[in-house]
Amino acid sequence: MVVVWLKRDLRLRDQPAVAAALQRGGPHAFVYIWEPGLLEHPTWSDLHTEFVAQSLDDLREGLARQGAALWEFVGEAEAVFAGLRTWGMVEVHSTQETGVRWTFDRDRRMAHWFRGNGVEWTEHVGSGVRRGARDRTDWMEHWRAHVEAPEVVPDWTRLRPAFPGPGPGPGPGLAAAAGSTDPGPCDRPTLRNPGAGAQPGAPRQPGGERAAHAYLRTFLRTRVHRYAASISKPEASRTGCSRISPYLAWGNLSIRTAYQASQDAARAPGGPRRALRAFTERLRWRDHFIQKFESECRMEVHDVNRGMRALDRVPMPDRVAAWETGTTGVPLVDACMRCLTATGYINFRMRAMLVSYLTHHLWQPWQAGADHLARIMLDFEPGIHYPQMQMQAGCTGLNTVRIYNPVKQAQDHDPAGDFIRKWVPELAAVPVPALFAPWAMTPLEAALYGIELGVHYPLPRVDLETAARQARDRLWGEKKSPAVRAEGQRILKRHVLPARKRKK
Repeated sequence: MVVVWLKRDLRLRDQPAVAAALQRGGPHAFVYIWEPGLLEHPTWSDLHTEFVAQSLDDLREGLARQGAALWEFVGEAEAVFAGLRTWGMVEVHSTQETGVRWTFDRDRRMAHWFRGNGVEWTEHVGSGVRRGARDRTDWMEHWRAHVEAPEVVPDWTRLRPAFPGPGPGPGPGLAAAAGSTDPGPCDRPTLRNPGAGAQPGAPRQPGGERAAHAYLRTFLRTRVHRYAASISKPEASRTGCSRISPYLAWGNLSIRTAYQASQDAARAPGGPRRALRAFTERLRWRDHFIQKFESECRMEVHDVNRGMRALDRVPMPDRVAAWETGTTGVPLVDACMRCLTATGYINFRMRAMLVSYLTHHLWQPWQAGADHLARIMLDFEPGIHYPQMQMQAGCTGLNTVRIYNPVKQAQDHDPAGDFIRKWVPELAAVPVPALFAPWAMTPLEAALYGIELGVHYPLPRVDLETAARQARDRLWGEKKSPAVRAEGQRILKRHVLPARKRKK
């Protein structure tokens, strides 16, 4: 039996693991494992469970149209594959995964287990990220070769299903529990906090390959025309940006498919070439940041620049809790956090502002907020998440220190205050510009709008200007230290493209 082990590659189009497995003699089994250890990981949440379940339902329908079934298991990978081995498994195909340290350690264990049990395991390349790269030599050429190569097309005429039929559905139709000798009933993981964060009128994107292609198609046909004007705005970005990030993160869509579709759109008469060029650049940036994490995964926990350890950021639970719950007293910060919690999405600039406010104004270590953001982001991608957290927190020792002013960001990107009023209804009656900085109102002014600050809406935890100035002084002072500069040179050598490559 040849097994396709599906992880964060929940699609059938441009699926190298599926295509390679079908070239083998078979019979073929398509497997997804709900791993308890991963489900309990601090970055996992019900939001992800729901999205993956929707993706699997869609995948099951696609396999059924080919005459195959999807089998879901609940258990740790070693136990599940031990059971599959008793059914005749001799070969496993999966896609390379740049996940959290937990999945990296699991893959190392499984590589040892497969070798010890005489099972051939092949991991296929599914993106422009290069495994084992120690620097960026020829990285751009490698990336372009990947995204410009033809899509991988599985030959379904070679399918020999190990478990034929329409495929099991939720509940009694699911695959056997780990260690069973015959397919039988088991249950998907139960949601720990059903509906957490969800709000009426704030739908979350559905999982699945069909939804992924629908979002990509409508973006390239119509919404791309609003891309440049809306990308920085928290409300307009919801309809003006591509919104394909969850589908890339969970593998409903390949980076190659997205790249080639955007190239086709740019070649069409009247295509918005500038906007599409900016979009494809962001696709490259995506793999660029994932490559950083792939090459130095310790940044999941530690500052990538070891010299930055002198910073005196100490976790303060009350400040972190206010940030997590959207009750900091800073309207745009609270609106963005509440929106992200409810929908799983906020645009990039506002994500950067959230991290900036936590690490600069509240002076908290980035690690204090990393897991929370991972849980509420529908598009949590470890390879992007951790490098970006550190870059926005000023921990690389290289990048310009960016301290976002939430008041100015509101003035620039939510000038009418519509986004803030939507997510912070306590302030709905407050006009602009007072809406952006309500603490500046006198008690009499606040009373005119039915607001008592500190009662109906919290006062800010810190003075924005003072906190920003102190953070800026500390960070710039730290960047000048010999240890930080030495580490900066190491980081440049390992993670940055040579200048001549960046110009291409």
